[in-house]
Amino acid sequence: MTPKTLVDARGLRCPWPAIRLARALREGATEVEILADDPAAPGELAAVAAHAGASLTQAERDGVAFFVVKTKA
Repeated sequence: MTPKTLVDARGLRCPWPAIRLARALREGATEVEILADDPAAPGELAAVAAHAGASLTQAERDGVAFFVVKTKA
C-alpha cells in the first residue's frame, strides 16, 4: 500500500489527467488527490475511477477543482 499520491494536472488537457490517475492506480496508490482545471476532467476521471472500482469525490480549494480517488482495498 502506498501513501496518498498527489497528481497536479493543472494546465493539462484531457486525456492527460485521466492517464496520470490511471498510472498512479496501476502503481499501487490507494488514495490519489488530483488537481485539474480541464472542463472535461470530471467525466474522464470518473470513468477511470469506475473502471478501477474506486470512489471519486470532487471539491474545490482556492478556486481549483480537486478530486480524491480511493480504492476499495
